Amino acid sequence: MADQPNFLLFITDQHRADHLGCYGNDIVQTPNIDSIAKRGTRFNRFYVSCPICMPNRATLMTGRMPSLHGVRQNGIPLSLRATTFTQLLSDAGYDTALVGKSHLQSISPNRIEVGLPVPDPAKTQPTEEHAEARRNQWGDGRYDQELPPTWRGEPGFEPATPFYGFEHLALAIGHSDRVRGHYSRWIGERHPDPDSLRGPDNALPSNRVINAPQAWRTAIPEELYPTTYVAEETISFLEGRGKSDNPFFIQCSFPDPHHPFTPPGKYFDMYDPADIPLPAAFNHPKEKLPPQVAALLAERDEGRANTDGQRAFGCSEDEVREAIALNYGSITMIDDVIGRVLATLEATGLADNTVVIFTTDHGDFMGDHQLLLKAAVHYQGVIRVPCIWSDPADADQPAATDNLAGTIDLPTSILDRAGVARFNGMQGKNLPAIAAGEETHDSVVIEESQRRGYMGFEPNFRARTMIAGKWRLTFYSDTDWGELYDLENDPLEFDNLWHDPAHAAKRAELVEQLARRMMDMSDSSPLATGHGP
Repeated sequence: MADQPNFLLFITDQHRADHLGCYGNDIVQTPNIDSIAKRGTRFNRFYVSCPICMPNRATLMTGRMPSLHGVRQNGIPLSLRATTFTQLLSDAGYDTALVGKSHLQSISPNRIEVGLPVPDPAKTQPTEEHAEARRNQWGDGRYDQELPPTWRGEPGFEPATPFYGFEHLALAIGHSDRVRGHYSRWIGERHPDPDSLRGPDNALPSNRVINAPQAWRTAIPEELYPTTYVAEETISFLEGRGKSDNPFFIQCSFPDPHHPFTPPGKYFDMYDPADIPLPAAFNHPKEKLPPQVAALLAERDEGRANTDGQRAFGCSEDEVREAIALNYGSITMIDDVIGRVLATLEATGLADNTVVIFTTDHGDFMGDHQLLLKAAVHYQGVIRVPCIWSDPADADQPAATDNLAGTIDLPTSILDRAGVARFNGMQGKNLPAIAAGEETHDSVVIEESQRRGYMGFEPNFRARTMIAGKWRLTFYSDTDWGELYDLENDPLEFDNLWHDPAHAAKRAELVEQLARRMMDMSDSSPLATGHGP
C-alpha cells in the first residue's frame, strides 16, 4: 500500500471557472488555489455532465451520465446500490472521507407536484413501492439521510456508513449561513444559540444598501462559519493520518460560494461592488436573445422576476456587481482555508504523496446575459467549470490544456492513478492522458432534465448540449429551435446560428454527431452473460 498515492479533492459549489486568479481573473484573490495550478495542470475546457448540483455530483461519484446513474435532476437521490469510485478505493484498502457538502440525496423535504402524471380514477393504481420503474428507494437503506427533518427529529442521528463508499463523514448540509448536519453540532458546541445567528432575520446591519437578492451580512463570525468547519474537519482528518498506514481519499467539499450570498466578517466588504466591472456578456443585444432568456428578462422588466428561488432570473447592473463582489468574498475565504489545509498537508509530510484536485459541481451566470444563478440555458459560465489536477509524482504534467474534459473523467482518473481497475459502465477517460494528448474526447455532452416548466418551456422538458471543437450545439425537447454558437469567433455566445442558412450544413453535421455520441454513451452495464450469440 505504501506506493499508492493519497488524494485530496477540493470541491466548491456553483463556482465559475473565471472566478479564479489562475483562470485569468485579476480581481478575486485566490493565491492558494492558484498555487495548486502552478504545481499541476489547469483544464481550460472542462465541462459538467449537468449544470445542476445533484446530477453532476452523482456523475462525480459514478463516472456515468445522469441518464444512466438516474439522478436526472435535484430531488432524485443516487441509488444506494449504485457503484461509486470511493467504494472501489475502499475495497482496495483506502481510507475514505467526505467532509462538507454531499448532496447525493435530497436536502429539501418539499414535494414537487408540477409535472406529475394525473392518476386515472377508473384504474387500480400501483402501490407506492411499485409506482416507479426504478425501485432505488425501496429496501436498500435510507434516502432521508440529508433531510433537515431527519437531523432535527432524531437526536444523535448518524448516516449509515459506508455512505456511497465514504467511511468517515462530517456533513455540512445546505447553503450560506443556514447549513445543518454535523456542522450544526459543531457550531452548537461553540455557541449557545446558533439559530440566533442564522438567516436574514438575524443579519447584522450593513454600512451600504444591499442590492443583490438573497444576500445579507451574516451574524455568524468567520471562525464559526461553515467554510471554517469544513477546513477544520479536513485538517483534523489529515493530522490523524499517523494512526493509519492506509492511503486515503478525502473530499473537502465547501457549500459556498453558492447563493445566498453571506460571506462572513471581513469577507463581506472585501470587494467593493463599485469596483466590479460588468461581465463582458452582460449587454447581450436584445434582438439576439434566445426565447428562454428573453422570457426571464421580460419577467424582470415587468417586475415579476422570482429572485428568491434556486433558478435563474433577470438582474440589474447593481445586482450583478454586488452579487459578484460577495461571490468573490466567499471564494477568497475558501481560498484562505484551503491554504491552511495545504499547510497541514506539508506539515504532516503527506504532500509528496498526495494528488491534489480542485473542481466544482457547476457554474453560475453571474451577470452573463443579464442573468444570475443557473437554469436551462447552457451558456459557458454555467457548464464550463474549473478543474486542476496536481500530482507531485508527475514532473512532466503540462501547466494547462485546452483539450476537452469533464466531471465524468474525474473518478476514472482517480482510480487509474490509484492502480485500481475501473468498474464496468464508467464512461470517462484519464485526465493526465487527456492533458498529454494521449486520450481525447471529440466532444462532450451536457444533459439537463426538468419536471417543472420554466423559461417558457413546458413541464418535463429536456435539453442536450454538445461541445465539439469550436461549436456549442443545444437541443431542447418540444421546440422547433435550438442553439448553435461558434465559440471561437463568438465567445460571448451572442449570435445564435441555428437558423442561419450559411450554417445549415454545419448544424446538420453536429446534430448527427450528437446522435452518434448519445448512442456511444448508452449503457454497457450490466454485461450480458450466460447467452451465446
